[in-house]
Amino acid sequence: MKISRLAVVVIASLLALLFLWLGFWQLSRLRVRQTANASLAARAVAPPSTISQLPTDTAGAHYRRVSLAGTYDYPNEIVLTLRSRDGSPGVNIVTPARLAGTDTAVLVVRGWVYSPNGMSVDLTRWREGPQLNGHGFVETYPPPRQGANASPTQSNAYRWLDRATLEQRFHYPLKPYYVVLTSPPADTTKDTPPRLNVPPMDEGPHKSYALQWFSFAAISIIGTILFLRRK
Repeated sequence: MKISRLAVVVIASLLALLFLWLGFWQLSRLRVRQTANASLAARAVAPPSTISQLPTDTAGAHYRRVSLAGTYDYPNEIVLTLRSRDGSPGVNIVTPARLAGTDTAVLVVRGWVYSPNGMSVDLTRWREGPQLNGHGFVETYPPPRQGANASPTQSNAYRWLDRATLEQRFHYPLKPYYVVLTSPPADTTKDTPPRLNVPPMDEGPHKSYALQWFSFAAISIIGTILFLRRK
């Protein structure tokens, strides 16, 4: 069955319009992502506030700088496994900090240390004293995941932070967010885990998707022109 030139032009035009719309839609999503990233980046460099000043909405607290004062609960310290840094295997040290005047604690990511197997480390070497006085930025807990979180061989090792699981382990409530410590210790002569930085803002795949849809639109138009010239 032969397809008329008019039908080819109509189909190709509709496809090109659809691809162009999808490309511009991806660009609009990119602009939304860039605006959100700019807001987060501004929070990360703003003057620190206190825990009590943080908004109750965890999304509104994300990446805000915060000052902390409390007591470390080293017996309940855990590590996040398989955390690489500059190509080296290691772990992130996570220590609960009991806040004064409340039964609620906040998890504090104190930094990264080298671990040959990315699972275990001598935590006693990296203790900074009983009191926490510093500042960092707020991170939100990841959404629920499938699979095993706790290590089968290391009792204090986890693949990711799960608030409900850790509250059962610690037997006290946790803040709905955790804090990544950035300030250096008061006593710099002690062994201190290297602090973590604010992660780079990812713009996602929207730009590449937009280019892909625009390419499809160009192919539809050019292919139609070549088809008609051949006819």
